[in-house]
Amino acid sequence: MGDGYRTLDLNQAAAFLRMSPAVLRQKACAGIIKGAKPGKCWVFLENDLADYLHSLYSNRGQAPQSDRVQEKKPCHSSNAATSGGCDLTPPTASKYASLLKLPTNS
Repeated sequence: MGDGYRTLDLNQAAAFLRMSPAVLRQKACAGIIKGAKPGKCWVFLENDLADYLHSLYSNRGQAPQSDRVQEKKPCHSSNAATSGGCDLTPPTASKYASLLKLPTNS
């Protein structure tokens, strides 16, 4: 990329942040760490990961901030049910028919 952005996959980004890929996936899914899933794989910008680390630095010598996941948020990735590990279930056929106002067999 000509703009100087270096992209990292899930494992590379996890190594950069010194955390497990599973924890990184959870934080990315919850929106705590910036990441995208343009296809089936997570992609992270190195600059965003560095910004995330900078945000954890404490001010005035205080203890480091915690970034624990407070609550489960739905993942908005295109393929989370199969590879992201988020709790999303696809609608049933009757739900689709109802939403699309399709005729149903009685």
